Amino acid sequence: MRTKTDEKRREIVAAASAVFEEEGFERASMAAIAARAGASKATLYGYFETKEQLFAVAMTDALEDYAASFIDELDSARPIERVLVDFGIAYLRFILSDQLLSIRRATLGNPSLARLGPELYELGPMRAWREVAAFLEGRMRAGDLRPADPLRAAFHLKGLLEAGMVEPAVQHVPPLFSIEEAAADAKTVFLQHYRR
Repeated sequence: MRTKTDEKRREIVAAASAVFEEEGFERASMAAIAARAGASKATLYGYFETKEQLFAVAMTDALEDYAASFIDELDSARPIERVLVDFGIAYLRFILSDQLLSIRRATLGNPSLARLGPELYELGPMRAWREVAAFLEGRMRAGDLRPADPLRAAFHLKGLLEAGMVEPAVQHVPPLFSIEEAAADAKTVFLQHYRR
């Protein structure tokens, strides 16, 4: 019975993700999500009490799936220069994906979702950047990078990667640089400051 319950929950979350992406948070209805999932509204509310809760779960699941695509690039055995570029490219492809941009636009300035902000941030971006910090700390111990606060270094890398890329994309403007150029530039500037 548990497998069936878990399967229905996954179907509901997948349906919700699709509806939120197509309609945006405000216009998406629980009725449309239930119909897309092939479930009744009663079944939907049996799993999720509110649309905000369902959105939080759908967003967290999407972030976990996509985050693996760039976290996997953090290979301690490879040269730091190559890792930073490959990680940067994978991260920018993730952060500039239509699905993630839709989620970001839906949450910006939405009072219904504001109270979910801290939880979503901790479950999504913060968890991923802690993993980046752990990787950088290992490279600091290995002597590839100078000793520094690894979480601060991770956020410096994030800022360098996103500069001229994310803000325009959120506003429906093409990024200012190619993903490859942005990743290469971020690597260069990051290593100018953090290389031992």
